[in-house]
This record gives sequence, C-alpha cells and structure tokens, in this order.
Amino acid sequence: MSFEITILGSGAALPTSRRNPTSQYIVCNDRHILIDCGEGTQMQIRKFGVKFQRIQHILISHLHGDHYFGLVGLISTMRLLGRDKGLTIYGPSQLEDIVRSQLEAGDTILDFDLKFVKIDGDKKEMIFEDNILEIHVFPLKHRIPTNGYIIREKPGERKLLSEKIKGSGLLFEHMHRLKRGEDVNLDDGRYYRNRDYTADPKPARSFAFCSDTIYWERIADHVERVDVLYHEATFTEKDIERARATYHSTARQAAEIAKRARVGRLLLGHLSARYDDVNAHESEAQVVFQNSQVVEDGMVIKLA
Repeated sequence: MSFEITILGSGAALPTSRRNPTSQYIVCNDRHILIDCGEGTQMQIRKFGVKFQRIQHILISHLHGDHYFGLVGLISTMRLLGRDKGLTIYGPSQLEDIVRSQLEAGDTILDFDLKFVKIDGDKKEMIFEDNILEIHVFPLKHRIPTNGYIIREKPGERKLLSEKIKGSGLLFEHMHRLKRGEDVNLDDGRYYRNRDYTADPKPARSFAFCSDTIYWERIADHVERVDVLYHEATFTEKDIERARATYHSTARQAAEIAKRARVGRLLLGHLSARYDDVNAHESEAQVVFQNSQVVEDGMVIKLA
C-alpha cells in the first residue's frame, strides 16, 4: 500500500523556471489528495505524470495567490476532460465564492458535484475520515488566516500467523475477529489469545504540511512525531529580519520545529526566488535537524 508525495511546486510567490508555486500531490492507499494549487499547477500535473482526474480532495492552506490561483483552471480542465465524479475542496470561508464567481463569469457548467468545506483555522480538528485515513487541519501563523494539514494513515489489521493457526481449531469465521485484535472465546471453553495467533500490523504512516508561517513553537505540538514534515523555509538566516517582517520562516527555524516535534524527516520548500541554490538552506537546517532536505519540483517522496 503506497504513501507518496509528489512535489508539483516548491517555490514561493514568484515563479521561476525551476520552481513553480506551491502544490503537492499525495497518494495514500488509493486516496488522492492535492494540497494547494498555485498558478500553473495543472501544467506541473501533466509534466510529472499525475492522473489529476483521480484527485478526490483539494486542501487549500490560505488565500495568497501562490497557493490557490491555479484552482479554477484545474477545475475547468477537469470539466473539459469529462470528469463526472465529485470533488471536495477544503479551505478558507471566502474560497467558495471566489471559485464559483469565476466559473459563473465564464458560464462554466460542471458535470460533477463541487463541494466546499469551510475551514475556520483556529484549532486542530479532523476534517475527513474513512476506513483508510484521516485528514486533520491545524492553525499556522501568517499575515492572513492560514492552515496546515496532516494526512494520517489508519492502523492496518493485525497479521494472521498461519503456522500458529493451522491445526489450532480456529475456523474461518474467527479470522476477522483476530485481525481486529480480539481474543476468541468459544462456547466449549477453548480460549485463543489474539497475540498468540497474530502479529502487529505495519506502523501507520503520517505526513504534515506547513505552508506559510512565521516561526511558532506551537506548531511542534500539532505535528508531533509525524513521519514526514514539510515546512516552509522561504529564507535563510541572513534574511531572518525579512522572514519576520513577512511572516515566513528560515530553514533553521523549520528545523527547530522538526526537532521539537521529533518528526522522522524534514522537507524544506517554498524557497524565495532570490536564492540560486539550496546549499545554505540545507546546511543551516542540518545543523539543528540532520534528516533535512530541500525539495525540488518533480521530486517523489515515498513513506516506508
């Protein structure tokens, strides 16, 4: 069962030939999620081979253009290519009016249901759940209301130990109970302890996305112990005053959050167009949190 992140855009507000504005595509066990949709996202989707008609959920962090200006174009393309299955978009309360007014201005009639879920942004909460995963939202601290997201895989069923079950007297109808972690107590007095006949499932995986935010220690509490954390690193330490003024973070500050949160891996993105290379970002972050890496457009990160 796969859990992969494709970086569609890793740059900040000004697009460059190397870095598109923010967007990421996540596949978690056949659930397809887009996080943010900066200008040109649909071209990045085509460039990197993403099947955008599979997208079921779109999560928008905030209403700065480099995080949602590509949304109406993407929706329009989905319509032109015959989409007929519903799409759910999560984001700030004004987003629905913005999108629907643009579609109406162009007399665009969709053949699929477009649902909006308004995010208040002031507390951590679960906004989606099925039998495979959960999606949580949590507040960030930026110039306008901004949210981060966590995609958390649900624990799988326990694994049956066939060599233990064979000859034990357990029947097929008992298997589902064992996989759910239950003991089996039969009417004739036979008792089967679950841990004797099953093994622990593979650990559930998790990914947290922190878009635009000033350094804020509270974020570490929200993303504690996730396997992979993406955190904006618009600036390096030499431009820390600029980071503070614009409510962004430096690479070192992102690493401080990763260290406090005890995450498994840190991905750095949303780099300002002023930087020609990523060496300073990575070196500054790795001093604090060794397992840090700057992402590039087209990069695919697989969670083990």
